Amino acid sequence: MRILLTNDDGVHAEGLAVLERIALRLTHDVWVVAPEHEQSGASRALTLSEPLRVRRLAPQRFAVSGTPTDCVMLAVEELMKDHRPDLVLSGVNRGHNTAEDVTVSGTVAGAIQGMALGVPSIALSQALRVFHDDEVAPFETAETYAPGIIERLQEAGWPTDVVININFPNRKPSEVEAVEVTRQGRRDLHNMMAEKRTDLRGRDYYWMGFTNRRPIVGEDTDLAAVMAGRISVTPLHIDLTHMPTVHALKGVLGGAPPKLRANA
Repeated sequence: MRILLTNDDGVHAEGLAVLERIALRLTHDVWVVAPEHEQSGASRALTLSEPLRVRRLAPQRFAVSGTPTDCVMLAVEELMKDHRPDLVLSGVNRGHNTAEDVTVSGTVAGAIQGMALGVPSIALSQALRVFHDDEVAPFETAETYAPGIIERLQEAGWPTDVVININFPNRKPSEVEAVEVTRQGRRDLHNMMAEKRTDLRGRDYYWMGFTNRRPIVGEDTDLAAVMAGRISVTPLHIDLTHMPTVHALKGVLGGAPPKLRANA
């Protein structure tokens, strides 16, 4: 089995080294194609307005001056075109990727690009207590449990238009409660913020970040599982169509295009 690894924290990230050790427990044929620099929050961004530079670090290890989507695209279509990967693993991200965050996650996007190219793909993330540079991520939890979960997932299989999103709780391996198959959740409040600052020349700028407010979340969701100390396994797909609204609007907008009504 040939496995392709990518991430959004960059080719030198600790989580990627953890992912390599995870992959090597499954196969000896491991390739790494990851961003040269951090691409957190890049979502499915594709670099179109400037060239991509690829730097070879080792026979099967490359750094790309682009996004996770760029990395997987280049790996599957160019760098590994003579022998495509059998599995794409993206991560292990420093911080969980759950609820509505999956739509901006570069980690999840790397897996989605693999799926789009016909390769079974899994995103892996390790939760933190707080998102701060000084916070130590318990990557040993992901490293302990990921190989067995991936192996079981491969045995079971999943649809070709689905990616698997795995989130490990901020717990030591011995403190993990269980594995739970979940649905994507949604917070009751958003935790993104923009902090206004002023530079030394008196010009305002903004620094984007996240608060640490604890949300109320629904049962059976990815975020609820991680908060309760369980490993969350969520099947995701990119069909964002809301079918109840489709059916409701068919009676309003079906047929000939409507003309603007005259003002009363």
